[in-house]
Amino acid sequence: MSSEPSQQDPVTAHKKSAQGDAHLKLATQSLRRLLEDKNLPEDVRTTLKDDYTQVQSMLDKLEHGHIHIAVFGRVSVGKSSLLNALLGKDAFSVSVLHGETKTTDFHAWEEYSDGGLYLIDTPGINEINGEERERMAHEVARRADLVLFVIDSDITDVEFRALKTVAASHRPTLLVVNKADRYTDPEKQQLRSVLEERTQGVIEPDNIIFTTAQASRQTVIYVDAQGHEQEKLRVRPVDVQTLKLRLWEIIEHEGKTLAALNASLFASNLSEEVGQRILAVKHELGLKTIHTYCIAQGVAVALNPVPIADLVAAAAIDASMIVHLSKLYGLPMSKSEAGELLKTISGQMLVLIGTTWAVHLIATVLKLGTGGVSTLLTAATQGAVAWYSTLVVGRVTERWLANGKSWGEAGPKFTVEQILDSLDRDSVITEARAEIMTYLRKTVKN
Repeated sequence: MSSEPSQQDPVTAHKKSAQGDAHLKLATQSLRRLLEDKNLPEDVRTTLKDDYTQVQSMLDKLEHGHIHIAVFGRVSVGKSSLLNALLGKDAFSVSVLHGETKTTDFHAWEEYSDGGLYLIDTPGINEINGEERERMAHEVARRADLVLFVIDSDITDVEFRALKTVAASHRPTLLVVNKADRYTDPEKQQLRSVLEERTQGVIEPDNIIFTTAQASRQTVIYVDAQGHEQEKLRVRPVDVQTLKLRLWEIIEHEGKTLAALNASLFASNLSEEVGQRILAVKHELGLKTIHTYCIAQGVAVALNPVPIADLVAAAAIDASMIVHLSKLYGLPMSKSEAGELLKTISGQMLVLIGTTWAVHLIATVLKLGTGGVSTLLTAATQGAVAWYSTLVVGRVTERWLANGKSWGEAGPKFTVEQILDSLDRDSVITEARAEIMTYLRKTVKN
């Protein structure tokens, strides 16, 4: 390394190391649970393939003890040049053209004696729209253990908004003022004061660092001993030593704990995101499953000429749907458990939509009155009502499963009422009747 390691109390160092190991273990276990969840349906896992690839990448990072330092900022501030200066070689692409960095790029920082330290370059934030810029800021901050936010003058509004997004991720963030050779010492002091004031509460003053990432040549005019003006070239050398020292300080004193805590944040955030995605996918698959059972229910009830028996068949279909949904959500239930849940839901429905069940029973009576030969309209209406009741049962069951087999504090009545309020009953029954009528007409023709 380029600097002597700072002295640290052995007891404090041991405590920090133990804390880092503990956090790394917890983060690794969290990510492994995501990858090895046996209860996750295969179709859900396939839909979330990209998310799980990201989990595996982060897990690999943790297990190899890598630390990622990402550079972030607008086009032309010298992000790639800064990383090259830290590496001591031209590893990152640098161009006089704006926007040379189109995608993220990374290289190992071999100067760090312990290894596993990577520098990451990113595209300029001012070449993408606001929404995408914010998404990228979140992504960079989430994947990196430490962020270098690079500017080359007073910070702009766009830069400041992106800086706040990055800093809000609780990753250590250094505000690097590059191209410092363009300023005199008094100008640098003035700029530092302005930046400290503008970034108060966002960036610590010690984390505002001035650098010169590329050597520059300047023509200097001076007066010689004879009083004549003369020109000479002066080379402003690369100067990133202050930044290096600050990075060494952070990494040596807090590196292990830093990686551990950031990994824990990553695992927690990603677990929550994947959990939300899984619920969204399960919800989508659940809706398809419920629709399939609605069709089966509506048609079965419409075609069944035996009164009351169709109600028994309807209950059996609803119970089968509940079992199917429970498997989809990774919370399998027996048929008897499904039956008990169906009784609870049906009981609340009877209280809340008694008139609908009355229509259902009247349709059954009409079937009896016609000797078991119902008209298409009567059959379709009864089938549509059955369709609607199955839809409600399915939606309520799905809500209960998504909540971990719990009604929550409000109880089943409130859940059923919420689902009923979310559905336009007349619209559902009208659409269901039309679909059932189409099916029945085809059946009659055949």
